[in-house]
Amino acid sequence: MSTLFSIGTLSDATGCKVETIRYYEKIGLMPEPARSEGGQRRYHRNHRERLQFIRHSRELGFTLEDIRELLTMSEQHGCADDIARRHRDAVQNRISALTALRNELDRMISECEQGQPGECRVIEVLSDHGQCLNDHS
Repeated sequence: MSTLFSIGTLSDATGCKVETIRYYEKIGLMPEPARSEGGQRRYHRNHRERLQFIRHSRELGFTLEDIRELLTMSEQHGCADDIARRHRDAVQNRISALTALRNELDRMISECEQGQPGECRVIEVLSDHGQCLNDHS
């Protein structure tokens, strides 16, 4: 017989808020738990393991839809490299966009330091996107 525990215990064990656990159940990422005679949710070890999987996936930036796909692949004993590759590519695109943004900010700051008192190159560039050298949108 496996140990049953409450939603509070599951929350404490995984660091996931009770409201989030309920939400994951509502959208079908977490299976419905058994209920006590009083209607309280009662979770098994497999619920904790699944929630830890979801939480870790979220920490790595996977979307809920990606996680749904990953869970399906896991249940079918399939390989999820396509999902991971797609996510890696999205991360790389964000890194490129953030790098362009950092470079534009560095340029604005550098030009501002060379300006005259009362002139602010940062304000000037922020007022006119056309003055940006990089596409950072």
